Amino acid sequence: MRDSGRRRVVVTGAGAVSAPGIGADALWHAARDGQSGVGPLVLTREVNNKVKIAAQVRDFSAERYLPKNVAIYCDIYSAFAIVAADEAIHQAGLASAGPLGSSAGVVLGVGAGGINTIETVHFTFLRDQGRIDPLAVPKVMPSSATSHLCIRYGCTGPSFAVASACASATQAIGIGANLIQQGMVDRVLVGGADSTIAPVSFRSWEALRVLTPDFCRPFSKGRNGMVLGEGAAIFVLEALDVARARDAPLLAEVLGYGTSTDAVDMLRPDSRGALAAMKNALDDAGIAPDDVDYINAHGTGTILNDTVEAQAIRQLFGDRTDRLPVSSTKPIHGHALGAAGALEFLVTVRALMDDIVPPTINWIESDANCPVDPVANQARPLPLRTAMSNSFAFGGINAVVIVGKPDAH
Repeated sequence: MRDSGRRRVVVTGAGAVSAPGIGADALWHAARDGQSGVGPLVLTREVNNKVKIAAQVRDFSAERYLPKNVAIYCDIYSAFAIVAADEAIHQAGLASAGPLGSSAGVVLGVGAGGINTIETVHFTFLRDQGRIDPLAVPKVMPSSATSHLCIRYGCTGPSFAVASACASATQAIGIGANLIQQGMVDRVLVGGADSTIAPVSFRSWEALRVLTPDFCRPFSKGRNGMVLGEGAAIFVLEALDVARARDAPLLAEVLGYGTSTDAVDMLRPDSRGALAAMKNALDDAGIAPDDVDYINAHGTGTILNDTVEAQAIRQLFGDRTDRLPVSSTKPIHGHALGAAGALEFLVTVRALMDDIVPPTINWIESDANCPVDPVANQARPLPLRTAMSNSFAFGGINAVVIVGKPDAH
């Protein structure tokens, strides 16, 4: 149950790098308008893959956006994080604030870390008889992006990376909010960054038989898999009193965070774990299921994941599920793994701000195994006060964050 005496936490800045483009607006407008960022797959080397599509960030290089003395230490996932964080810091009004100091921390979710660097280093080592990138180690560290942001903004408070597969970014957001609520810091940069669209990595995902060859169709009859994505979304979280004192923009309030573990199977999800995470988030927020106006679902587009998530939602929300908008934006930005929860959190926040529920595109027809309202193919204007964002990962790790309009609670 929510502690009425704990510090309230608000979002004061947001930034993104995603398949629809650079910037939070590019991601939100694509999600709202149903414009997919999925396109032809481009890999640096051929690996005889059969799936030919992905949600890639096109025409991006660290050198284009960052100084050379920063770019040389960056795998592409860290570069995504820095570009997104710069946008968030600017929106929050902290770009000229100087070092943020010991009252600021950084908590980022990451899935594979510097997998692009790992693959390149191995390839060149074998091809060129032992040649090695001398900066490979700082590039591949799962905590590399976290450290980059700490150095860039002078954050000397607690900082770490969260590696929980597809739940990583959502856990990072929840943990960051907890640090503020407990009085450890006044503000935290949170979110996630990931890029696994590298030759061997992509082929490995294909071998799992979870990738669609054509269209990602969450909750729809005829769905046949997910589409890989990449990118980053970063947020500035602050204690409400601190944000108000400097007249910062208040985008949304983080109301609750819940997490759980299935402890059943590495690949097959269990509805009991998903249900527990959603219940825990509601309890943490101190609200009832009837208070939730919209769910941004994990919604991968795989047969089993969508079925299990829909079951858990109906178990929690009962008959109200028929009237509760539940959409997945993964057909827009792809499944960005460690960054997925952050991209979806941004979409959820913007949905609240604009009172618009984004659609689940590529939806064909109802599936009896997914008895939810998917907001099929067309955005839906709707007054929103509170929204839930779900992330359910391989290994059975679940994370849920609930946000609300800052003036509504």
